[in-house]
Amino acid sequence: IAAVLVPVIPSFSEAGIMSNACMRSDRKARSRKMCNCLQQVANQDLSRRDQKLAASFFKDPHKAQEIRQSDRASHEKFWKKYKQFGGTFAASCGHLN
Repeated sequence: IAAVLVPVIPSFSEAGIMSNACMRSDRKARSRKMCNCLQQVANQDLSRRDQKLAASFFKDPHKAQEIRQSDRASHEKFWKKYKQFGGTFAASCGHLN
């Protein structure tokens, strides 16, 4: 008995934490392509937990500043990964602006 694999195209609600937050944002530069690219990079660079935190920045940009300036070791660790993510996103998706 052979299994048949059928490709599944995720719906908007299943697209991903970051792409959903991106599409819900009021940023002028957002597009489905941009947000999907953002999600692909996030999947490579950030854990699901980190994605949840990063996605919260779309609703509350000031939260990013608070995390960046925090003295908590976990926030410092996250911020290093987030900076790496930002660089990878710019290199991979920047042309979609």
